[in-house]
Amino acid sequence: MLSISKLIFKLEYLSKIMAEGKFATSVSCIDGRIQTPLTNWIKENYSVDYVDTVTEPGVDKNIAKDSIIESIKTKARISIHAHKSELIVFSGHYDCAANPVSNEEHIEFIKKGVEVISSWNLGVKIVGVLVDESWNVNTV
Repeated sequence: MLSISKLIFKLEYLSKIMAEGKFATSVSCIDGRIQTPLTNWIKENYSVDYVDTVTEPGVDKNIAKDSIIESIKTKARISIHAHKSELIVFSGHYDCAANPVSNEEHIEFIKKGVEVISSWNLGVKIVGVLVDESWNVNTV
């Protein structure tokens, strides 16, 4: 098994030969209904060509749980190092099966999630968004 530092070194090497175009990273729920609106919004608002996706059910509620935090952090680091992503968009959404709460509660979870990801000191911009009942993306 590779250590994180060896993995990052290999990813930096691979990024020199693989990544073309500008990338961002989306940390979101697995719900397929939100993927297209999120990707389109990120591309339009941040002028990126590609969006790497890191998904977990109800991620806005569960981001700080020990059982998934390291997995999400590792995947975000891969996106940053291999594709030179300079942005992470962290989201929650309406009608989430894994986190069935009001939009107001989602907003609070999203704010906390942005704080958690910011604490990882990844050196990238972190933005929180809510995908509403019309599948519109709203900055939190």
